[in-house]
Amino acid sequence: MVNIQKTIVFIGSGAISTSLGNVLAEKPELDVVLLSIEQDVVEAINNAHTNQKYFPNFKLHHGLRATGDKSILKQADFIFLGIPSVAIVGYLSANQSFISQDAVLVNLAKGFGNEFDLIPDCLKSFMPNVVAMMKGPSFARDIINGQPTGFTIASTDENCFPKFIEIFRDTIIHLDYSVDVQGVEYASILKNIYAIVIGIVDANFDSPNLRSLVLTKAINEMKSLILRFGGKSETMFNYCGFGDFSLTALNDLSRNRTLGLLIGKGFFTKDISEKVVLEGRIATNIFYEQLSKTINVDAEYRLMAELYGVFNSDCDIKSFVDRILKD
Repeated sequence: MVNIQKTIVFIGSGAISTSLGNVLAEKPELDVVLLSIEQDVVEAINNAHTNQKYFPNFKLHHGLRATGDKSILKQADFIFLGIPSVAIVGYLSANQSFISQDAVLVNLAKGFGNEFDLIPDCLKSFMPNVVAMMKGPSFARDIINGQPTGFTIASTDENCFPKFIEIFRDTIIHLDYSVDVQGVEYASILKNIYAIVIGIVDANFDSPNLRSLVLTKAINEMKSLILRFGGKSETMFNYCGFGDFSLTALNDLSRNRTLGLLIGKGFFTKDISEKVVLEGRIATNIFYEQLSKTINVDAEYRLMAELYGVFNSDCDIKSFVDRILKD
């Protein structure tokens, strides 16, 4: 069987794009390119095979290359979106003329496209392409170091799944699949909210019992919210669900868990909060304000409601655990 070469383009040259691109560059049948606006990063990848900004001591595969020329998008069979969620819709809208309708768009970002709209819902309004989500427990540091990593591929078009099997075959990337695009997207956003909650708890109590209790409550709230917004409960058992949540909530490399630890220790002030963009804080406000239009959030989603109070009022953080455990 002869493999026909495919062109894989990552929009963005950050940690996740570089690490996944490096994995795929090991396959000779794939031409893997990082599309970057940072000329110094492009030159370093092409000339020294390093990304000094994210992995300064790591030698990248010689097959991984970079460019600042958007015309590379015209050749792409797969386009992985490795830029912040808030930038994706605007970027694709502005550069649609460069993108072949046959290219599969793969969203790596974990956040809303605009306001309360999910990225795939935004894209289907103006992009004719097949759109897939790729979400899972995936620190880029582990990927670049060759550690096995799981992702969920989600799309309403099941015909694209064999294409992912083909490009990731014989790599460290392990995949499961779902047609529950809504559930996968919401799981990837909600896990940031509840990782902050776990961080606050762990900052005040070194108790495995309490941590497990709150983890259970968090998983139940996540499942309920996924169902409320049109997802399926079984999505919580994909890599994008429990796997991604546990990674984000329990590992100190997680920015949102770290935010919770800082809040719990009293180091995260309102002044800092206004200057630092963190997915979980933004998502908490969006979800709470959207839900409060129709339900009593404090009664149905106590963990989220108490976290919203932390971000938006002068509540006593020392009584946070007592409040979330209140029946």
